[in-house]
Amino acid sequence: MKPFILGSHVGLSHPNYLLGAVEEALSYGSSTFMFYTGAPQNSIRKPIDQLKVQEGLARLKEAGMSPKDIVVHAPYIINLGNTVKEETFTIAIQFLVTELQRVQAMGFSILVLHPGAHVGAGAQVALDKIVEGLNTVLAQDQGQVTIALETMAGKGSEVGITFEEIRYIIDHVKQPHRLGVCLDTCHIHDAGYDVTDVDGILKQFDTIIGLDKLRVIHINDSKNSRGAHKDRHENLGYGAIGFDVLKAFVHHPLLSHLPKILETPWVGERAPYQDEIAMLRNGTFVTDWRRAYPSSEGKEKE
Repeated sequence: MKPFILGSHVGLSHPNYLLGAVEEALSYGSSTFMFYTGAPQNSIRKPIDQLKVQEGLARLKEAGMSPKDIVVHAPYIINLGNTVKEETFTIAIQFLVTELQRVQAMGFSILVLHPGAHVGAGAQVALDKIVEGLNTVLAQDQGQVTIALETMAGKGSEVGITFEEIRYIIDHVKQPHRLGVCLDTCHIHDAGYDVTDVDGILKQFDTIIGLDKLRVIHINDSKNSRGAHKDRHENLGYGAIGFDVLKAFVHHPLLSHLPKILETPWVGERAPYQDEIAMLRNGTFVTDWRRAYPSSEGKEKE
């Protein structure tokens, strides 16, 4: 039987930290999950010995989850593409070195990273700066954690919005074996790709980057039309992409071995992941499923 590796973003919070993250994921019916090692808006991190790592790993094993399928996300304020403010670039390098070490020490092997933004200097300048930054980071870290560069929507001055830009980074780093890719369905839709052609997208990705580089899939609907460059996630079936397309990604045989992670908005004060995961597993969309929630207004998770 082929694996079905599906989960969501979960919290890493006091008092149970990693143990609590595993329990939250299990409450949604997940077989994987993604977490930040601290607040995504900053680089402040607690010591690993306070995060109940061993308890979390034990619960992970007990639940039949594999550490290789668990995903860590770097904070999205990290910008390796910044050539305008050297301090920002330096902080990004320092943080990523310690974060890679932290992820490996916790027993995991995938760190998702937003490539960066050019903040007015131009995309090519930023791409070269990202290559420089990654070379510096990987020269200082000799671990085994893969940095999965996330495909971006093109909001603001983001780079990494085309497969070619991601390929450029991979081709120009000195240790390309340390890099992979995180494909976000909302992001590539907002970047202008026709996600309704799932086989076509995967063929294009394979031709330009290579499916062997794909490490994670972010499963998100989009509040915006194709090519809007806005990056606003929507609940499954309520956006411009639609449930059937997202289901096709989740059940695609070429992607069966990869963790798929939901980052869809909360509905009112509740996470929707139990319902969304159940629908994806069953392959059946429940019409107006959000009506069962106290509020139909989504609260962005990321």
